[in-house]
Amino acid sequence: MFLDKLQSQGWLELFTNTQSGSSVPDLEEFYANCDVSQVVVTSVVHGKQLNFNANQLGEILGVPA
Repeated sequence: MFLDKLQSQGWLELFTNTQSGSSVPDLEEFYANCDVSQVVVTSVVHGKQLNFNANQLGEILGVPA
């Protein structure tokens, strides 16, 4: 059911394509360091600072924000 939800949202490829760099340890690190405000999501993965807002995430995933 979870995979069906990801597919319907257009996110399945992001979580199942190992060529895109979305490994389980990377996702764990992302969520362990994740901070969500009303405007911006921030995290650190492999020492790299990540910052994005809803519009940027929509562009990255190819879905409406």
